[in-house]
Amino acid sequence: MGREEQIIQERLRKIKELRKEGINPYPHKFEKKNNISECLKSLGKKVKTAGRLMTKRDLGKISFCNLQDSSGTIQIVFQDGETPKKVIEFFKNGFDAGDFAGVEGKIFKTKTKQISILVEKLEMLSKSILPLPEKWHGLQDKEERYRKRYLDLIMNPEVKKVFDKRERIIDYIREALKKKGFNEVETPTLQPLYGGASARPFITHLNALDMKLYLAISPELYLKRLIVGGYDKIFSMSRCFRNEGIDKSHNPEFTNMEIYQSYADYNDMMNLFEEIYEYCCKKINGTTKVKFKDKIIDFKRPWKRMTMFKAIKEFAGIDVEKMSEKELKKFIDKNKIEIKHEAWGWMVQAIFEHFCENKIEQPTFILDHPLETTPLCKVHREDKFCRLIERFEPFCMNMELGNAYSELNDPILQRQLLEEQQNMLKSGDEEANPLDEDFINAIETGMPPTGGLGMGIDRMIMLLTGQDSIRDVILFPFMKPEEK
Repeated sequence: MGREEQIIQERLRKIKELRKEGINPYPHKFEKKNNISECLKSLGKKVKTAGRLMTKRDLGKISFCNLQDSSGTIQIVFQDGETPKKVIEFFKNGFDAGDFAGVEGKIFKTKTKQISILVEKLEMLSKSILPLPEKWHGLQDKEERYRKRYLDLIMNPEVKKVFDKRERIIDYIREALKKKGFNEVETPTLQPLYGGASARPFITHLNALDMKLYLAISPELYLKRLIVGGYDKIFSMSRCFRNEGIDKSHNPEFTNMEIYQSYADYNDMMNLFEEIYEYCCKKINGTTKVKFKDKIIDFKRPWKRMTMFKAIKEFAGIDVEKMSEKELKKFIDKNKIEIKHEAWGWMVQAIFEHFCENKIEQPTFILDHPLETTPLCKVHREDKFCRLIERFEPFCMNMELGNAYSELNDPILQRQLLEEQQNMLKSGDEEANPLDEDFINAIETGMPPTGGLGMGIDRMIMLLTGQDSIRDVILFPFMKPEEK
């Protein structure tokens, strides 16, 4: 029998003994009056608190244990002559590290000046059967930490601090937008047609109507319907699902925010994007600067702005604006760059992704993308060749952080572009979008000039908390099943 199995058997034995003595090891309730952070500020006062026992040290006439809840950790002390004998015996014989306990006692300082609870009463709240991992050796494998996030949170308090910051950052985003008069709305996760992004969807089935449905890849087309319906400023914080690769900045299920503002364009969205980042960074870190992968990033406004043409000229050393499709294809073949399509715009996009994305470290807006890259954006007002659109993507530390347009509201052109997408889909492009007739009907009803913005919330939280993997900011990231 291995060491862990011995521990399990001993704990099961203790559960039987507790029940024989009339003690329920899994009671229904405990009246917890103080959390641990309050206890730490209550020197000289009596408290009643509860949490998980993290360590247990028996020194004969005195025993110690660390008690942990969601607000912090405090030492509890069992002292001969001060703590009732029955309580000391109960602690020594019935409890193990990992158990939940309810304690009552007085807050005092030990000789080493450590704030502690001198225990007077003790209750068993939940008897753990499996032992906790060892602090430094039992849960260091990152894959195991992601798979068993509950153990990760128990053993690594700094992990919980990241997720506490995540919650606050999302609160600050909402706060910033609501101050500007934006309304938060909800859109469907299950959709009869998907759209709003170039991505492969997850497919499911609705038994009640015997129909195929898709998990949302974006809330965009529904939010634009609301702009048509009369909303002027809206945003949605939603879960999106894209059937794509998994890496340090991609998870199949992620949190996405989209913002739409009537009578605005992509310049307004650019200002709003950097304003939200700066506001949240200051709120959460007290400064606009963050350390990420040994680099200091500064989110102070204004961010650098660079056209896609200029970025390619700087990082790839060619002027794509003056190059033909044939010349672009020759350059792409020479550099062994993968491309989606051989159209001029797709090749320009591929060259940018290959040579530029991994060079952009400080917050930078890449403006004026090729027309082919999206069917939902207005043609650039100053481009006489109609090859560019009013679109930007913000980048930082080699990651795309969002996407924004001056939204297309010409229903005739919109139909034409979505029909082209439908044909691409039929031809085998799995990331193209189907034709959504109801969405086109909405645009035909009349949509005002609109600026739209999408923001990857998980990547934002990565940057603002200094975490270099999306798995470190998602409580339950998707993991490949373990082979048994």
